[in-house]
Amino acid sequence: MPTLKLETGPPAPVPTIPRGTPGATFARNPGASLDLDRVLSLRINRSAVERRAATIPTRRTVKKQWQAAWLLRAITLMDLTTLSGDDTPGTVRRLCAKARHPLRDDLVRALGAERLGITCGAVCVYHAMVPTAVDALAGSGIPVAAVSTGFPAGLSPLSTRITEVKESVAAGAAEIDIVITRAHVLTGNWEALYDEVRAFRDACGDSHMKAILGTGDLATLTNVARASAVAMMAGADFIKTSTGKESVNATLPVSLVMVRAIRDYFEQTGHAVGYKPAGGIRSAKNALEYLYLMKEELGERWMRKDLFRFGASGLLTDIERQLDHFTTGRYAASYREPMP
Repeated sequence: MPTLKLETGPPAPVPTIPRGTPGATFARNPGASLDLDRVLSLRINRSAVERRAATIPTRRTVKKQWQAAWLLRAITLMDLTTLSGDDTPGTVRRLCAKARHPLRDDLVRALGAERLGITCGAVCVYHAMVPTAVDALAGSGIPVAAVSTGFPAGLSPLSTRITEVKESVAAGAAEIDIVITRAHVLTGNWEALYDEVRAFRDACGDSHMKAILGTGDLATLTNVARASAVAMMAGADFIKTSTGKESVNATLPVSLVMVRAIRDYFEQTGHAVGYKPAGGIRSAKNALEYLYLMKEELGERWMRKDLFRFGASGLLTDIERQLDHFTTGRYAASYREPMP
């Protein structure tokens, strides 16, 4: 029987977390044996998903000081990212400085947020830049995430991809963003996908693993649901939409399918898996829509950085502009909130 409940009415109850523990922590997802019957039973009704996703921006809204608070939370959930061919140590160091200090001092004071210690969730870079980022973030508590496994296509030899993971971990990356072989999904070779992701998880050791599904390449929402389930069974700590290099990246319909898969996995196993939409999220309004999604589908516990991240950098500039407008009534020029 299908396990993803994609009804078009009100969202189903969020996962049950022990009462009195709103900040409850979870052990890492250890994974599970591949359950092919469960994977193949998944069927997704695209029309139902799109109708439900269309209601997310309209069912809930936050304004004034509450919107400012939600946007401050969004900053703490951001993986500031630079994945360009022209990356230099200087670019990475500037990005790390921005992650440590994402808002201007005067804006922090105007918001009364001095004691919150707002920083970004992580800094995401290529393997070659991991040592630079680790050095620049030393003592900040901000982890370095390395994209690995032949990012973005993931088509280099498996042994090479596993070695790359191990080397990034050895260089100090606390999080590894791996990419799956999309061909395994498109051909229905779920055993190969499970074995691949499990091998990457083993290579990560104590570093958390985010499995990038490349949803823009997966053709159907059913494939997205099945790939999500297999990645979690294989031990993924997070499932992530995109590399940011596909023609279509994070969307609300795809995100709805993935967070429902997370909820279903949690209900069946008790293991919490995080979610990371990445690519194309550039406005504060769009970020709020994803927070609404998490609030309605998974609950407030999934709105913390150990279980939710944005893969974005340009997003921070628009959030700063919105916060500036909240405090002054005017929109600042873009040079007032520069990114590296």
